[in-house]
Amino acid sequence: MTKIILASGSPRRRELLAMVGFDFEVMPADVDETVDPGIPPNKLVVNLAIKKALHVRNKLKGDNAVVIGADTVVAIDDLILGKPKDEADAFDMLSRLQGRAHTVYTGVAVASCVEDKMTTFVESTEVFMRPLGEKEIRWYMSTGEPFDKAGAYGIQEKGAVLIERVEGDYFTVVGLPLCRLNLTLGDFENKRYLDRR
Repeated sequence: MTKIILASGSPRRRELLAMVGFDFEVMPADVDETVDPGIPPNKLVVNLAIKKALHVRNKLKGDNAVVIGADTVVAIDDLILGKPKDEADAFDMLSRLQGRAHTVYTGVAVASCVEDKMTTFVESTEVFMRPLGEKEIRWYMSTGEPFDKAGAYGIQEKGAVLIERVEGDYFTVVGLPLCRLNLTLGDFENKRYLDRR
């Protein structure tokens, strides 16, 4: 059986894979995530996912394994919002997002350690955040959630109360589009990893 390696330290991605029953190992990719600020978000997330997948694949070359690399960003008005640098940055991000729609992009790269094969894809989802006042933004910041998340919020935690609706794949917003990933992994062994039929 081919091993699945998640090249990410994200607890949310680990939880998603475990939730649907994948058997996998975690090997976080320690890569430089500095990028050209002019690159569009849909290309940025794929480029970073490739970097992460290749970093781990190179360590496991020849093993019977596939490596999953992933990256997620939030974009609004052509501005990419990564993880906030500090409290002021988190406040600025949430102030921009409140009362408006924004797009979350997750790029994924799946690389074989046995052969020179890699598949990439990107999913995008529209997220609508309800209007928030300064007091509510400060409350949310006081939970500590914004500081390790792209766009300064977590839809799967307390940040859920900030979101009016989602158009697209919810799991893209959390950080890993599970349906598309399952289909992609299946292509590596000509079968579905999670075929319930």
